[in-house]
Amino acid sequence: EVPQGGSHHGKNEHSGRLAKLGKRLTQESGLSTWHAFSVFLYRARLEVSTLTYWSAPIVWEGTFERSVLEDYYSKRKITIGLTVFAIGKYLDKYLKTFLTSADTFFMVGHKVIFYIMVDDPSKVPLIKLGPLRTFKLFQVTKESRWQDISMMRMKMIGELIESHIKYEVDFLFCMDVDQVFQGDYGLETLDESVAQLQAWFYNADKEDFTYERHPQSAAYIPYQQGDYYYHGAVFGGTPPRVLNLTKECYEGIRRDKEKNIEALWHDESNLNKYFFFNKPTKLLSPEYCWDYKIGRSADVKDVKLSWMPKEYEVVRSGSNVE
Repeated sequence: EVPQGGSHHGKNEHSGRLAKLGKRLTQESGLSTWHAFSVFLYRARLEVSTLTYWSAPIVWEGTFERSVLEDYYSKRKITIGLTVFAIGKYLDKYLKTFLTSADTFFMVGHKVIFYIMVDDPSKVPLIKLGPLRTFKLFQVTKESRWQDISMMRMKMIGELIESHIKYEVDFLFCMDVDQVFQGDYGLETLDESVAQLQAWFYNADKEDFTYERHPQSAAYIPYQQGDYYYHGAVFGGTPPRVLNLTKECYEGIRRDKEKNIEALWHDESNLNKYFFFNKPTKLLSPEYCWDYKIGRSADVKDVKLSWMPKEYEVVRSGSNVE
């Protein structure tokens, strides 16, 4: 059974909903914990949607107060993890740019651990990281097809969370390597369960979303249902919540393989199904993962992370796969 979803359209959220959410968050977690979000809620941008129907904030530039967030989190000395896979030609072409830009813009001023998964450690570029930044290198087996690496990523992240990450970080992001940070990607993105709106679909009707439509697939979402289309290139949260996501997605992939089914967008299809049943507690606007091929958008005021040019014929050719 698939739960009914709600529309993501509607630009002017009712102020009463915001007040109710603020009250609930305060009661459940304490005033100091959610002080930052009270500022977030009352700085809503009216031209874009800033709240889901299940009362999760959608983060845009101008909807948060950075100084309040810094004041709260600096007292707690948090550590943020970031996982990235760089396999085959993806390692050669994208890893250095990704890490260099992440060192400059990702969670500036806070302790960060980069978890880098590669098939050939000898090719990892030498990069001098800034203060509070460290990286840990893990060798993974290269699959014969890029689709298999994409799908097995969930299993590998889950295993890494259980063996290392859950003991080392307070929050975790998992990102694709073929991206580049361009602006401050900061504390406003942190929450228990974080999903990224896909740039091409954030303003689209849900009938146009490229969900998996095969009824026998574990990733199946029927037409007329769904909330948003989420991008598999960015997701995050607390380690326990990310672990649950990766386990559920991998289980869906495993069940499909037993039926000789392959979801349309592989792990991303399963991620969308997971977030349909397990609503994220925070959504990131397309400013946090923008594709310049879309062109200019009045909604996108400050790009934090952007797609690198997709050269699939190069990076997915031969045996050097993603």
